[in-house]
This record gives sequence, structure tokens and C-alpha cells, in this order.
Amino acid sequence: MSFEVRGIPLAIGLMDVVDIILVAFLIYKLYVILENTRAATLAKGIIVLIFIRAISGFFDLNVFNWLLEHGIAMLTVALPVVFQPELRRALEQLGRGRLFHKRLDLTERDLDDLLDAVTSSCKVMSEHKVGALMVFEGYSGLEERIDTGVHMDCLVSDPLLQQIFIKDTPLHDGAVIIRGNRIIAASCVLILTDNRNLDQSLGTRHRAAIGVSEMSDCMAVVVSEETGAISIAKNGSLMRYLTPKDMRKILEQHVKDPIRKRESFVTKLHDKILCWWEGKKHD
Repeated sequence: MSFEVRGIPLAIGLMDVVDIILVAFLIYKLYVILENTRAATLAKGIIVLIFIRAISGFFDLNVFNWLLEHGIAMLTVALPVVFQPELRRALEQLGRGRLFHKRLDLTERDLDDLLDAVTSSCKVMSEHKVGALMVFEGYSGLEERIDTGVHMDCLVSDPLLQQIFIKDTPLHDGAVIIRGNRIIAASCVLILTDNRNLDQSLGTRHRAAIGVSEMSDCMAVVVSEETGAISIAKNGSLMRYLTPKDMRKILEQHVKDPIRKRESFVTKLHDKILCWWEGKKHD
């Protein structure tokens, strides 16, 4: 298949289309890994530097160019160190076969069972003031946090969640990390937030929940041991004093959003390729 762009003859074959699709998919997966992480902010900064370098080259700003070139050279050396957690996570996912199948696809029944179990357990623990911390994975993996806890890999259920968080049981101290509708690990250690503007009444669980939500696109559900209040941490923000019904709605949105994003991306890519292919057939 051949056509012209501004008088320049171009030929595109089937393998070229496959090549473009693979590159687009890899860029998308890179975006998914970096999205809502601290590395994403650094990546944006690097893109801005490259853009400024192009502008300074256009205007022949020699001294400024020299500074940028040496700065970018130093960044190239520093990048593996700065992006070490993300690079390690991506390589681990590749080694475990999870780079292309990262999240568990839930049926409507699976989703309802998950929401029922979490809502019911949170309601009971709230009434009895049993402290709890549950982290629901998003796109960004939490392998480093999972490795600090006890691996489980079992279905989420109301009795199991209550049993884990009962005081003085072996797994009650720490966070439960949930992927899809499965508990991946319990008693996980989370990094506390560095935010100094938080309410002083917030305890370790709440600060740990905010901290993990700052580092990834996960969502954390907290039940306070002192007040029984249910809270949710997401994107570094804390929503407090939620009812079990409110918590269920927010959790449902969190679980469904990544699936919608993935389906939306695949659908748009399919439609664009189909439109391009149909257009070329009629040329």
C-alpha cells in the first residue's frame, strides 16, 4: 500500500502497521507504570528540559545550550537511580508474566461479592472499633510493599477480613493489600506520609494510608481503632467519617475505573486502525 504526503511517496505494509501498534502499546504500558507515581512528575520535568533544549538550539543560545547538554548528560546517569523502584517493578512484572496481565478481570458477580465483603466487614469493625487498613491496588504495582508482609493469595471474604484485623492476632498489625478480589498479602508495612499539614489527631494507620496513596494510584480504606470512623485515602487526600454505603460507592468506582480506562484505550486504538484501514482500501 502506497500513498503520497506532500508529494513524497510513502509505502506502508502490514508489518509497518504491526510495528506502529507495538510501539503505541509499549508507550501506553510505560504510561500506566508511571501514572500517578512520583516518577511521572520527574518524567514531565525531563520532557520540559528536552523541549527547552530544542528552543534554545533554535535561537542559538550557546552558553544556555552548553549548560542544558551537560545537565541532560548528568540526568542520563542519574535516571536509573531515580527510577529504580519503577524499573524494578516493571522487570519483576515481566519476569512474572504480569506486564501484560496486571489486574484481575472481575465479573459483575465477583465485583458484588468483593464490595459486599469489604462493606460488611468494615461496618462490623467500625461498630466494634477494630482498627483496619486495606489497600486496593490500582494500575501501579505494590510489590515492594507486598514483600514486607505475609503472602496469602486468597479470595476476599467478610469473615477473613475480620479475623485478620482482630487485635492480638498474628496478622492484625499492618495493611492488607488486595488485587482484584484477592488478598495478596497481610501485615504489610507501609511508608508514612511526609505531609506536615495533616490533622494531629490522625494516627499511624491514617498516615500510612495517605503515604501509600501518594506513591501509587491505589486506594486505602481505614477503620479507626479509637473512633470506629471509616476513612478512604486516595491521591494523597483523606476522606473521613464515611458511611459503609459511601465507602462502597467510592470503592466500586476505584475498581471499575482502570477497567474502563483499559477498555477505552483498546476501543479507541481499534477504531482508529479500522478507520485508517478502511480509508486506505478506498484510495
